[in-house]
Amino acid sequence: MKNFKMASAVIMIIIMAALGVWFITRKIHPSSQIKESESGRRSEQFIGTSSCRECHEKFYQLWAPSHHGLAMQLFSADLARTQLSAQESDIEIGDYRYRVEVEAGEGVVRENGPEGDKEYRIEYVLGGKYVYYFLTLMERGRLQVLPLAYDTNEKVWYDTTASMVRHAARLEDEALNWKDQHLTFNTSCYSCHISQLSTNYDLKTDTYRTTWAEPGINCETCHGGGSEHVRVFREASEGHIPEDTKIIRVSTFSSEQLNAMCAPCHAKMTSLTSTFQPGDRYFDHFTLAAFENPDFFPDGRDLGENYTYTLWLTSPCVKSGQLDCLHCHTSSGRYRFKEKQSNNACMPCHAEHVANAPAHSHHPADSESSRCISCHMPKTKYARMWRSDHSMRPPTPSVTLLYESPNACNICHADRDAAWSDKYVREWRSRDFQAPVLHLAGLIDAARKRDWTRLDDMLAYLTSEEHDEVFSTSLIRLLRLCDDEKKWPIIVMMLNDPSPLVRASAAESLTDHLTPRTVEALLKATQDDYRLVRISTAASLAGYPEERLGTQTGRNMDRVMAEFEESMQVRPDAYASHYNLGNFYMDRNDITRAIASFENAIRLQPNSVLPLVNASIAYARGGRSDRAEELLRRALLLEPENPVANLNLGLLLGEQGRIREAERVLRVALNSEPNLAAAAYNLGIILAENHIEETLVLCRRAYQLNPEESKYAYTLAFYLNQTGNYDGAIPILKRMVDRKTANANSYFLLGEIFERQGKIEEAMNVYREAVANEKLSQDDRAVFAAKLRIPSII
Repeated sequence: MKNFKMASAVIMIIIMAALGVWFITRKIHPSSQIKESESGRRSEQFIGTSSCRECHEKFYQLWAPSHHGLAMQLFSADLARTQLSAQESDIEIGDYRYRVEVEAGEGVVRENGPEGDKEYRIEYVLGGKYVYYFLTLMERGRLQVLPLAYDTNEKVWYDTTASMVRHAARLEDEALNWKDQHLTFNTSCYSCHISQLSTNYDLKTDTYRTTWAEPGINCETCHGGGSEHVRVFREASEGHIPEDTKIIRVSTFSSEQLNAMCAPCHAKMTSLTSTFQPGDRYFDHFTLAAFENPDFFPDGRDLGENYTYTLWLTSPCVKSGQLDCLHCHTSSGRYRFKEKQSNNACMPCHAEHVANAPAHSHHPADSESSRCISCHMPKTKYARMWRSDHSMRPPTPSVTLLYESPNACNICHADRDAAWSDKYVREWRSRDFQAPVLHLAGLIDAARKRDWTRLDDMLAYLTSEEHDEVFSTSLIRLLRLCDDEKKWPIIVMMLNDPSPLVRASAAESLTDHLTPRTVEALLKATQDDYRLVRISTAASLAGYPEERLGTQTGRNMDRVMAEFEESMQVRPDAYASHYNLGNFYMDRNDITRAIASFENAIRLQPNSVLPLVNASIAYARGGRSDRAEELLRRALLLEPENPVANLNLGLLLGEQGRIREAERVLRVALNSEPNLAAAAYNLGIILAENHIEETLVLCRRAYQLNPEESKYAYTLAFYLNQTGNYDGAIPILKRMVDRKTANANSYFLLGEIFERQGKIEEAMNVYREAVANEKLSQDDRAVFAAKLRIPSII
């Protein structure tokens, strides 16, 4: 079989010969809450906060009670007595009832359910600013977030995962089981709550032996190991400061370095390495979620949990290069500006507005509504935690009207609607500052809905001088769902964008379109200065034949391929890492390693459909159709209507000659996803012998959904020709010839129709076009050349 790459999948199929499979190549990321370990650092350099306290008592006293210092702590009787209240009644979660009890200084969560009574001891406590989460030690070294959490403001116990459901009419969301891997502390939230962590995960036994130096975020997290720093100062003569203090001094950092230092714990990201050090560039170690993610509204406002950094990068203040996290926050996380001086955070850049805040805000002086952050950094609530919008954009109630995105006006004026707020905003400001936000939100919303009538606008934005790196990245990622060929020149152009995030997204998208031009551009990108770009490029070029590369280019390829594999092994406990490795090895035609990787993904996440589907394809390629079918049927037990699993099962059954079974599951696939062109196409083929009229309907549907896919076009023309509809077949075939997307069969069929109609000169012109088409094989072009020497074929 041959591989044909599409927007988010690869269809392996040969027209009129054998049915193939739909291979999901969409790269998935480990849970975006994951914050990577620091196991790559030399542990002997780290000596703990007690050593810092010796000389820095003032800073220690500021740090110790801070939310950074108490990001995690041991559960204690004192904490229970001073911070928690008694649970009033049992909390029901499905078939289970839960109650927290504190006895003799120990905390336990009692569970009553179908399996009887169980008891989970509280070992550690996370958070405290808005909520407390509690950890218990479970089998194989797992520290698990318990099903009950505590709201520190309302003083009530509540269902942990129910609070994490995204509350929006447009999203189908449901609470996770509290034992899900996303709530396993070792894999999901650890090193933003503890310091100098080593995960010590053993894939073979699926066991953690996790260790850390201290709970909380300590001094050495930002300043690096302190042992040498302490040594040189102890050895220095009294009053003498060594020239080299042997410590990371963040006071010398640029704004970009300071922001990157904070970002790993404040970004919805995936780690590429486990070796990030303060001072390093963010995109050498992490990628970043953008507005393709459903945790954002189309305009980028927060819906789920997003950890600040994505929106931060869209802020004009940040783009100016003059703003960093430490301008407003201390290193322990506190806000630097007391309430009455809070507007000074916007100095000196906005001195005019700060000096006359009532005129700018249209609210009384010294009122809460006259604070800059009330309008430019409004707070919204998710999982009982308040978070500030760090885009710093002004209120945009018109976006609320269209997309339900929150706006600062109606957060305060909850008794009014967005139309009321929009009226005042437009009266107060002559400049329509909402229009650009509305435009971009409209593009993101259209792309999410696969409404490609806005494609020209999307491409125009990407090529505009003012394009933003986060919005551009979002569009490029979403455009992978678009089959229109006109996007490709723009995507290739974005490989030269100043932003490494944009370049990486463009490189990853080009996995669906490997042509001589795009391969040349990607090979150049293998030498990009940023690791993120190189890794994304490696994923796209994984299937490119090595024999076509020169010696030096081959060495570059080997280097970036190794870099990609290494990045996927940073998180051996994440099923997504193994799933992505499986796709990588499939592209490399290393079926044995692909199967092993997919099986690891399945073992770690047995209820995920994606690795089941792709593992089935790997087994089919390896000649194990029995195992392939078994995995697809497992996927359908999880999601009976899943279109991709049904499509692949239909293709597999079709190859085995089980046509009626294939027809049934292909119909399910098409009913579940009416825009699934591959399902319409393949269903049309297997119905052709006895139901040609339905075949024509289905093949036309596939062609209309993706007119750029040559096999859809050719197959529709083939069946139109079979039924004598030459007038229907000719325009389709001519379009293929004109756009140079025709294969040899298309030229033959068009020429044959013209000859049958007695249009010999038009047939000869078709054959001349075929001879001139360098995309055809030499053998095919020779056949057409031979035809041109014969005055009449009929």
